[in-house]
Amino acid sequence: MTEIDIRSASKHFDGYQVFDDLDLHIRSNEFVSVLGPSGCGKTTLMRMVAGLETPTSGEVLVGGERVVGPRPDMAVVFQNFRLLPWRTVEDNVAYGLRLRGQSKRESRENSERYVDLVGLADFRRKFPYQLSGGMQQRVALARALAIRPRLLLMDEPFGALDAQTREQMQYELLELWRSFSKTVVFITHSIDEAILLSDRVVLMQARPGRIQREFDIPFPRPRDPAAIRATPEFTALRSEMWELRQSRGTAAGGTGAVQPDVQEVVG
Repeated sequence: MTEIDIRSASKHFDGYQVFDDLDLHIRSNEFVSVLGPSGCGKTTLMRMVAGLETPTSGEVLVGGERVVGPRPDMAVVFQNFRLLPWRTVEDNVAYGLRLRGQSKRESRENSERYVDLVGLADFRRKFPYQLSGGMQQRVALARALAIRPRLLLMDEPFGALDAQTREQMQYELLELWRSFSKTVVFITHSIDEAILLSDRVVLMQARPGRIQREFDIPFPRPRDPAAIRATPEFTALRSEMWELRQSRGTAAGGTGAVQPDVQEVVG
C-alpha cells in the first residue's frame, strides 16, 4: 500500500528552482532515506510531506489525501533537537501529548513509557542543558514517538552528533523502528547511514534537484550495523552510490553554489 505520493512536484523560491516535476512513492511501513548533497531539495521535499511547505505545482498525498498543512498524524525530528529548555526531559516528551488533549496524568504516564524506551529513565527530571547531544536527540525522538504518528519524518537528526554517538543512535533507531514499524522518511548526507537504516535509498542530485536513482537495500532485518559494514555487498553498494554522486561533479555537490537565503530551506 502506498503511503506517500509525490506527483509531478515542483518548487521554486524567488526564481530559484529547487526541483521540477519530481515523483516519489513510499509504501506503508517503509523506511526510505533521501540522500544527496546540499541544495538538492531534500529538506524541502520533507517539509512538503510535513505540510510545512506547499509545492509550486504538482501535489503531495498521504494515504490518498492531499497534504494542505501540518497533520496530527505526523511527527518531525530535526537536527537541532528543538527541546524546550525550561522543561525537564519528561515534560518535553509530555508536551505534545498535552497539546493533543491528554490529561496531565495520562500524558505523564505515556511520557514515562517513551522516556524509558529511549533509555533515559534515570534522566527524566533533568533539563536539556544537563544532557549530552545524543541524550537530547533521544528526547526529541521520544517526543515524536509518544504521539504515535502515522509518519515519522527525520531531517538530518544525527548530523550534529559526534561519530561515535551517531553510530549509537543509528543502532538505537534500528531497534526502535523494529518495535514500531512506522513509515519513515529520513534525510541524510551520509551514504553509510542511509544504507544501514533503510529499506530503500533515494539518491538525489542538485541544480536542479531530481532523483538520480533509487536503491533497494538487500540486507534483512533485524540488522547488525557492524556486521553489515563488513560485507562485500555493503562495500559495493556504498561505492556505487559514491561514484554516482561524484559523477555530478563539484557543481552538483556544491559548496557555495546555492543562494544563501534559501540554503537552509532547500537542504
